[in-house]
Amino acid sequence: MWSNISAAPFLLTGFPGLEKAHYWISIPFFAVYFSVLLGNGTLLYLIKDDHSLHEPMYYFLAMLAGTDLMVTLTTMPTVMGVLWLNHREINQGICFFQAYFIHSLSSIESGVLLAMAYDRFIAICTPLRYKSILTNSRVMKVGLGILTRGFLSLVPPIMPLYFFPYCRSHILSHAFCLHQDVMKLACADITFNRVYPVVLVALTFFLDALIIVFSYVLIFKKVMGIASGEELAKALNTCVSHISCVLVFYISAIGLTFIHRFGKHVPHVVHITMSYFYFLFPPFMNPIIYSIKTKQIQRSIVGLFSVHNRA
Repeated sequence: MWSNISAAPFLLTGFPGLEKAHYWISIPFFAVYFSVLLGNGTLLYLIKDDHSLHEPMYYFLAMLAGTDLMVTLTTMPTVMGVLWLNHREINQGICFFQAYFIHSLSSIESGVLLAMAYDRFIAICTPLRYKSILTNSRVMKVGLGILTRGFLSLVPPIMPLYFFPYCRSHILSHAFCLHQDVMKLACADITFNRVYPVVLVALTFFLDALIIVFSYVLIFKKVMGIASGEELAKALNTCVSHISCVLVFYISAIGLTFIHRFGKHVPHVVHITMSYFYFLFPPFMNPIIYSIKTKQIQRSIVGLFSVHNRA
């Protein structure tokens, strides 16, 4: 009996109680997904095409845009499938694979934001050594390290999911697969799967956030020693975009954590909405923030449109 139940597909969930409104709910979701793909895709194209953007700061921005694109492409098919077609069934193997990518990419995004803080620290605190420290090969090594940390660190909690028996309800609480959702359906000892993510979050997200805060303390200490008000404003302006992206990412993560930990009496739809907010808001906002706050990106966008107009 267990083997038959265990092999059954999982069932994804959209917005419980609002199934009749799924089609209308899908309209803003599709608009956000389209904006995320367009915004981050445009950033990647500009950084690749414009030689003036071939600098460490923009390479890290390309990593951020690429990560945001991957997160979106990982969740979009199942979310839109549920909202548009009411297609709820998902194969277990595909579900575990999706969960692995979702959580890995979240870790990678945190790592990229940390690398961008390091980039700003070097640029402001040791500007004369900036190009000698952040060479192309070193940027590639940092990027490879971030990817390795993100993808390897999620193997231990995801692998057991393939071997657990699933004899309880197969209904998941979101329109995509999350590790914490799937493990609760297992009829097995899930102690490791409960403890490991807590340790992982402490050693990645929490530690990354602490290092980012510490790096900005050093940056502001350095900047306050600059005599000229114009130089001070210029130095701070290069950090505004990154600080905004950091706040968007970590405030979304903290909000989701608080809702899950302390929102037991909060309606379930609020939990679901916060999850979508966490996975969609940073990828949606990051291109907007950098387009508004970074003059080089603005010039590249203007240049892109002027080229197309001439053509």
